[in-house]
Amino acid sequence: MGLKGYIMQLQPFSVNDGDGIRTTIFMAGCPLRCKWCSNPEGFAKNPLVGWYQRKCIGCGACTEACPQGIGINMNLEREKCIACGKCVDVCPKKARTRMVSLMDADDVLKQIHKHSIFYQFSKGGISFSGGECTSQPAFLDYLTEQIYDMGYSMDMETCGHFEFEKVRKALARMDLIFMDLKHMDDEKHRFFTGVSNKQTLQNIKHLNEIPADVVIRIPTIGGVNSDEENIRSSAAYVHANLPKAKMELLPYHKFGTIKYEALGIPYEHDEFYRPSKEEIAQLKEIIQSEGVEIADFT
Repeated sequence: MGLKGYIMQLQPFSVNDGDGIRTTIFMAGCPLRCKWCSNPEGFAKNPLVGWYQRKCIGCGACTEACPQGIGINMNLEREKCIACGKCVDVCPKKARTRMVSLMDADDVLKQIHKHSIFYQFSKGGISFSGGECTSQPAFLDYLTEQIYDMGYSMDMETCGHFEFEKVRKALARMDLIFMDLKHMDDEKHRFFTGVSNKQTLQNIKHLNEIPADVVIRIPTIGGVNSDEENIRSSAAYVHANLPKAKMELLPYHKFGTIKYEALGIPYEHDEFYRPSKEEIAQLKEIIQSEGVEIADFT
C-alpha cells in the first residue's frame, strides 16, 4: 500500500463535470467555509461517518457493532466516533454512511480504470472535485501523473484558494479547469467564506501559464453575490487578467442541506435564495457585454 488520501466519494457516470461520461473524485479538505456549502463533509481532512435519522429504524445494530459504545443517535456522541465504519457495515437501511474515507491512491486508480470504456466512447475522463482537491497536493500530483500516463482526459474543479507552485504540475495535466470566484469584494468574501479572495484572484492570473481551457464559475446566490455590480466587476477582472477563460453561473440550490443533518450541524441560512431564470439571463448578458464568453456544463 502506498500514498493515501481522504476521499469523500468516487462518482462514476458523472456528466456535469466536463465533457462526456466521467468519474468524479471528490477529495476532502476545503480551506473555505462557505455559508451555503452543499458538501460540508468536505471541510474535514479525516475519516468521517454520518447518520441520517430519517432512514434509521432504531434496530440498534450500529450500537452493537460500535467499539466506542455510541448509541443510535451518534450526533449526541459524535466526539467519541473514530470513524471505523463498523456501524456502516451492519446498518440495514444505510442510515450510517462513510462521508470521508482514507483511501490508497492505487485503489482509487483501480476503481476509475474499471470504467475506461465509457471514457473512451464518450470522450469523457476523470474530474477532480471536493471538498477541495488542491488541499492534498501530493496525493493529487500522484493521481494526476498516473492518470495522465493512462491517457485519460482530466478536469478539475477548485475554489482557487491554493499555493500555485504546489499544484502547478497537476494543473498542467488538466484539459479543463473550473475555478470558483465567489465574490470580488474582499470583505464580503471573507464574511461569506472565511478567507480573503486575494489568493484566488492571483491564481486566476497564474492560469495564463497553464495550457488548459479555463471556466471561471460563480456560484450565484441571491443575497450574496448576484447583484449586477459584482457580476460586472467579476467579468471585467476575468477579461482583463485571463482573456482565454469563459465564465459560468451556477444558481444556488439546497440539495446538500441533508448532509448537515447527517453531521448533526444546523443549516440556518434561509436568507439565501436562487435567482430567477430571468435574473440569470440578465447576468449572463452583463458578462458577455464585458467581452467574456458564457459556458454551460450543467
